[in-house]
Amino acid sequence: MPLLRSLAFNVAFYVVTAVMMIGGLFCLVSRRGVLRLAQTWARVTLRLLHWIVGIRVEFRGLEHIPPGGIVVAAKHQSALETIALTTVLPDFTYILKRELMWLPLFGWYLARSEMVAIDRSKGSRALAFMNEEAAAAMAQGRQLIIFPEGTRRPPGAPPAYKYGVAHLYGRLGVPCQPVALNTGLFWPRKSLRCHPGTAIIAFLPPIPPGLDRDAFFGLLQERIESASAALLPPGAAAGRAEPADRMAG
Repeated sequence: MPLLRSLAFNVAFYVVTAVMMIGGLFCLVSRRGVLRLAQTWARVTLRLLHWIVGIRVEFRGLEHIPPGGIVVAAKHQSALETIALTTVLPDFTYILKRELMWLPLFGWYLARSEMVAIDRSKGSRALAFMNEEAAAAMAQGRQLIIFPEGTRRPPGAPPAYKYGVAHLYGRLGVPCQPVALNTGLFWPRKSLRCHPGTAIIAFLPPIPPGLDRDAFFGLLQERIESASAALLPPGAAAGRAEPADRMAG
């Protein structure tokens, strides 16, 4: 039954995504229109997850989000947080890999919504471009979302943070909002199978601007990793954590 529910969700997810992207082409006339479409799509996706698979998303610490431009540095375990964060951050901008811009239709929406697309093969030039685009986003009071590890990692896996987030923090001079989560327990990376339960996305107290970059980098990792570990089932092995209901069974 869980496998059938997962398959049903995946079919519904891709059908809804295709219909909304094609039907929403008129939204490409403005960035605001694209953001509204993206937020509607995200809310529909979360409802499908709840109705079909039994996954509920619980947001914690929303009161910690400061007004104005901020850097949101989130743990990355699943596609779920990529979708869910857009429902609570009203003027979001993602830092993402340039290859996503090449996807048919989807890439058009990313470009029109002014996401920051990074060509990771360009090294220092990519970092300079990221800083420039991020500064423009901050000037408009946006929430700049970055996954400091760069890619999805299984729950409990050893952290692999990249220093780019520290460069951003030092350059922009704005608060950094750490985000811990356990979404990979329920919608694992590189898997079509989902597991029922409550996925938690926790906004931690923001780190104020002005810290030394190295001090910030260490503090960010410690906060995100300790808070994310606290959301995992007791005794979960590194990189092999499973939902509590499955472990109990």
